Amino acid sequence: MSKKNVLLAGESWSTSAVHTKGFDQFNSTTFHLGAEPLVKALSDSEFALRYMPSHEAQTAFPLSLEDLQRYDTVILSDIGANSLLLHPDVWLHGKTVPNRLKLLRDYVEMGGGLFMIGGYLSFQGINGAARYGRTAVEEVLPVTCLQVDDRIEIPEGFSPEIVEPDHPILQGLPADWPVLLGINEVVVKNEPGVQLLARTPADQGSHPLLVAGGYGQGRTLAWTSDIGPHWLPESFVQWPGYGQLWRQCLAWLTGKA
Repeated sequence: MSKKNVLLAGESWSTSAVHTKGFDQFNSTTFHLGAEPLVKALSDSEFALRYMPSHEAQTAFPLSLEDLQRYDTVILSDIGANSLLLHPDVWLHGKTVPNRLKLLRDYVEMGGGLFMIGGYLSFQGINGAARYGRTAVEEVLPVTCLQVDDRIEIPEGFSPEIVEPDHPILQGLPADWPVLLGINEVVVKNEPGVQLLARTPADQGSHPLLVAGGYGQGRTLAWTSDIGPHWLPESFVQWPGYGQLWRQCLAWLTGKA
């Protein structure tokens, strides 16, 4: 059986530090990848994952519908809208290129899957910098973004409340999940086919955690927490349900569940 092709864009960052030692100081830069837990969880599965870090996605993310349709599902995780809108030809050379947010909308409408995973540069993001609100991507998602910094930090942790345990994405998963440490706040769309599958408990606001929906012929998912630390801690990564959850999300997005 041929594998389903999945494109994951995002989940990378560089950190610059200034080290001061008495009179002297020096700088250092480190590069980080954040999707290794998901890569490992899908390594022996029916899904072939193309992991495209944020800096690479600026140029390598598909610029045509035909190239997008090589993938059965696209995942956007912790990558702001600017990284897809401001191709170097636009930013550095003032040239025109296709609007990749609109391409994603057309891709979903024609049957593709789109999965947005939360983080500091997902949905509206830290200081509103992710900027997916009022875009073509928000149009296809099953949730609406806030127009402000949408992070909800929950350092004490919360246990997800499962709303639709019989949904194909959640079938077979234990009722008690490990804690999560934060989410992006969003609003579930009041549209046919949109389903709230999981949320924060009432004492944490009953905010959406996992929402399923569709647009045109395609399917969409919003997971408002992270793919790994820090919002999704190591205890969640080590949970036996971690890999099962993501595989079942992708199976549903690709129409196999």
